[in-house]
Amino acid sequence: MAAKKQAPDPEAMILDLLATKAGMKQDVYGKAKESFALLKEQLKQLAGELASAMAGRDPRLKIEFSEQGEFSAKVVAAGDTVVFSMHTNVFRLDQSHSLWKTSYLQEDENRGYFGVINIYNFLTDSFRYDRERDLGYLVARWFVNREGHYFLQGKKQLGFLYNNLAESVLDATAMRKVLISVLLYVLDFDLLAPPYDQVSQVTVEEMKQIEAYSMVSTGKRLGFRFQADTEDIT
Repeated sequence: MAAKKQAPDPEAMILDLLATKAGMKQDVYGKAKESFALLKEQLKQLAGELASAMAGRDPRLKIEFSEQGEFSAKVVAAGDTVVFSMHTNVFRLDQSHSLWKTSYLQEDENRGYFGVINIYNFLTDSFRYDRERDLGYLVARWFVNREGHYFLQGKKQLGFLYNNLAESVLDATAMRKVLISVLLYVLDFDLLAPPYDQVSQVTVEEMKQIEAYSMVSTGKRLGFRFQADTEDIT
C-alpha cells in the first residue's frame, strides 16, 4: 500500500518564501540603494562642472546640487528644479510589459523585480516662493534590478534611448549619460500659459495671496498630465 502523501508544512513554506523571494527583494533593494548613491555622486559632479562652465557665460544662471536625505536629491538648473526620489519598496514589472517577452526575463523571472527612482520636474520658483499648489511632472521612472541592469520609462528620448534591459548595465558612465539626457529633456520642456478661462476669476483671498507671493497655481504645462502625452510610454 502506497504511503499517504504528507501535506506541505505551512511554516516551512513561509520560511522558504522568506529565504527565496524576500531575500531576492533585499538584493534588489541593496542594488537600487547602491545605484542611487552613484546617481547622487554623478549628479553632484555634473552640476559642479556645468555651474563652473555657466559662470563664465552668464553668472545669473545658477546650477546647484543638494541632497534631501538618503533617498532624495535635486539639481537646480536656473528656472528648473529636477528631483530624484528613490522608492524604498521593490516592484515586480507589470505582467503585460513587453520586456517579459525577452529571453533575459524569461530565463530568470527574478530579473523582473526592480527598485525604482522617480524623476520629477518643478519650476524653481515653486520652491523659492513656497507655492505649495504648483505642479510638478513625472519626467521618467528609472528601473534597476538586482543585477544592475536598468531601463527608463518616460517620454520621447528618455523612453526609447534606454529600454534595452538585457544590455544596459548601470555604471558611472551610463549614469552620467542618462542624467545628461534628463536635463536636456527638462530644459526643452517649456512653461506654457494656462488657458484664459482657467484664470479669469479669483477670490479676494486668492488675490491677497497673489499680492503677497504670487500664488496662482503654476506648472510647466498647467492642466497637462504626463499620461495624456501623445507619445507612448515604453
